[in-house]
Amino acid sequence: MKILVCISHVPDTTSKINFTDNDTKFDTNGVQFVINPYDEFSLTRAMWFKEKQGATVTVVNVGNASTEPTLRKALAIGADDAIRVNAEPTDGFLVAKELAAVVKNGGYDLVLAGKESADYNGQMVPGMLASLVDFNFVNGCVGIEVDGSSASLTREIDGGDEKVSSTLPLVVAGQKGIVEEKDLRIPNMRGIMMARKKPLQVLEPTGAAAATQSQSFEKPAAKGAVSLVDNVDDLINLLHNEAKVI
Repeated sequence: MKILVCISHVPDTTSKINFTDNDTKFDTNGVQFVINPYDEFSLTRAMWFKEKQGATVTVVNVGNASTEPTLRKALAIGADDAIRVNAEPTDGFLVAKELAAVVKNGGYDLVLAGKESADYNGQMVPGMLASLVDFNFVNGCVGIEVDGSSASLTREIDGGDEKVSSTLPLVVAGQKGIVEEKDLRIPNMRGIMMARKKPLQVLEPTGAAAATQSQSFEKPAAKGAVSLVDNVDDLINLLHNEAKVI
């Protein structure tokens, strides 16, 4: 079984976020980048398939050369090889189009990704990718088993979980539950040294055009002062006259 894991290169959630050029560009100075957490869950599941069923695992990222340390970490975790599509991931549709070209040329049986990236939270790329390559698609996956050309999956829905089945090839958008946080792997020294020798192929983009463009960015407004009240009459007065919600 050939598995492709889509990896996003995102800021660590503890990083301080700033913008430059009149709030039109993200300031990367001093920002630590990591594997998108949802993608890391899917990568860890792919490692299980590699160890238990002999699958081969390729990781792919759409981005410039600055993303290669993130791909090397994925290789250190255990992926066999990596692909970087040399394009700026400015738009979800552009990313999906570039990934679709990789999938079509690679003959993959299973494509794993996170349900969304932690920077834009768009939740669009896996679904668009599945449509572009005409694969079955399961979103919000919290469990997957593969037997031959058939897959049994569990996905999270409102109020519970849903069991579904599908044939391969298949695109799966995973989240916490497909593995647990305790199962995530920290690269050891041997893995880091081996990752330096594993192939990382750089592909030129297909020239797909972005469908959207970011005009500007804005930080959330600062939280206002907190008013403490000790009786119901004052609370009602504040809700009615200041908050104007009643």
